[in-house]
Amino acid sequence: MLEIGAVVWGVQDIPRAVSFWSAALHYKLKYPASDDWAVLIPADGKGVQLSLGKAASPKAKRHHMDLFTENQEAEVKRLMALGARRKAWRYAPGADYVVLEDPDGNPFCVVQR
Repeated sequence: MLEIGAVVWGVQDIPRAVSFWSAALHYKLKYPASDDWAVLIPADGKGVQLSLGKAASPKAKRHHMDLFTENQEAEVKRLMALGARRKAWRYAPGADYVVLEDPDGNPFCVVQR
């Protein structure tokens, strides 16, 4: 049986990504970050690890996360205050998600549970 141990996220700026994703997800560094790699784990110890690797290309990678919440509006506001921005998107009627980008331009969705 397999289980997801980590999501690996390509970023241009490791310190900025550590700051944003730690605050966004309530994660902490597993061990000190290097110039090209950092591993974040849930502060409470429960959940999937997020590994941040320095990407050679400034273009957003072909990956994204769906973040589920009970209060989408509040979380979108909080994430935007941390540095996320709305991504231009054509939503289907009744869409339960909002598409944002992290400070490196990587898209992710905030989904109303």
